[in-house]
Amino acid sequence: MRGSLTVRPEGGVLPGPGAGPAIPSFIGAFAEAEIVGACEKLADPDAPVWAKTYVTNVEAFGAGTLAHDPATGGILPHIHVSAGLKAQSADGRTSHLLSAKVQFLSELLIVEVTSPTMTRPRNPDLYDVPLLTFG
Repeated sequence: MRGSLTVRPEGGVLPGPGAGPAIPSFIGAFAEAEIVGACEKLADPDAPVWAKTYVTNVEAFGAGTLAHDPATGGILPHIHVSAGLKAQSADGRTSHLLSAKVQFLSELLIVEVTSPTMTRPRNPDLYDVPLLTFG
């Protein structure tokens, strides 16, 4: 059975009423995925990379956090993934997961965090990146 898993850094909604912060992890195969990455020289190597790269036919392991965005009240996923390209001798890629389409199946474990509160407010002094905070 094929399904779809979409994680967007600009925010999303965790299904279910009263959903709270969580720590997800998964293993599985993706038919296709978009991850953060650039091929060109970076103008500012210290700045976040917002470009994306596209990979297909990968085996992946990922983990991260799902935290509240205090500005919108939504959920901000932050997922890191390591993926091996099956058609290229399992050549690896590691970065932030932007979106993926599950191939066959994916095993997902979500640990709900009831305390402390986890939020991800944007830090204007650090490229406006949303940073995980506790309390």
